[in-house]
Amino acid sequence: MTARVFTTRPWHEQVVFCHDEPSGLTAIIGIYSTALGPALGGTRFYPFESEDAALADVLNLSKGMAYKTALAGLPLGGGKAVIIGDPATDKTPELLRAYGRYVQSLGGRYITACDVGTFVADMDIVATECDYVTGRSPERGGAGDSSILTAYGTLRGMRACAEHRWGTSSLRDRTVGISGVGKVGHLLVDDLIEQGAQVVVTDVNERAIERVQREHPEVHVVDDTQTLITSDIDVFAPCALGGALNDDSVPVLRASIVCGAANNQLAHPGVEHDLAARGILYAPDYVVNSGGVIQVADELHGFDFDRAKGVAAKIFDTTKEVLELADAEGVPPATAADRLAERRMAAARTPAAAAS
Repeated sequence: MTARVFTTRPWHEQVVFCHDEPSGLTAIIGIYSTALGPALGGTRFYPFESEDAALADVLNLSKGMAYKTALAGLPLGGGKAVIIGDPATDKTPELLRAYGRYVQSLGGRYITACDVGTFVADMDIVATECDYVTGRSPERGGAGDSSILTAYGTLRGMRACAEHRWGTSSLRDRTVGISGVGKVGHLLVDDLIEQGAQVVVTDVNERAIERVQREHPEVHVVDDTQTLITSDIDVFAPCALGGALNDDSVPVLRASIVCGAANNQLAHPGVEHDLAARGILYAPDYVVNSGGVIQVADELHGFDFDRAKGVAAKIFDTTKEVLELADAEGVPPATAADRLAERRMAAARTPAAAAS
């Protein structure tokens, strides 16, 4: 078991390269900030083309997690890990246990959880070698699937956007278009139907569409995301892959609000300005989709669903705060969210905050 450790300035506190030859583990752990507390973030298991690509991913994701936990009001920092390999062929209990030993060696500076390519059962295995694991099964003291509170938090953010744009948080009779009705998206459909909204959906997975149609025959289905974004919808909710807001989609988007659960919705810097120029209100994804991290963070205190849901309910207030700050400072909401997160982390680093 070997590791290379270095710091990257002026951003990340620590980056650890992990290699365990017997199990075949090659991983990178990135800790962006521990100003507010231990760095929490999931483990992505993915067949990256190169170590450089994996490093770029872990650096971006760990920074995003720091901003997400800061805006969620959690006493936690941000980190992320990637395991390089194909989870379908390379994932073994031995590899996961070796990974758990690396996380354990950081002494609690980094707390892991599920991400792309890793699941609750995997976290249970990691936890056999490590005390700093969330996203475990209920049988192992964990919260299980975090999709419920991710969808719930996204709905709270959407209602805050509605109040900011239309003067009421009600979504009744508003048309919401959801791109991606998988684990989170189909739960968001449930919540919106309960709110009295009209829902239009699309997904490349036919089984996901069939499930929605079976549970909610009144939901309208369109062929693809391009058709969805050019439809007469009030709210566009990206809930699939990142990059949904790009140079092609933003000019033809007809919604007044964008609020969805997908990560990294802005394809590149500058898209937030394009949205603002068209008068489209954008709820930064890491603000409204933080219900999942709130849920796994609650495991650190012995999971209580009602307590975690109470924290996730505050996503409404945080979204409003971000939108109001954007108006006050004359910047897009994405910029306002970044500034608010950075101010909270900076305040935690001051001597006065450290002494309190």
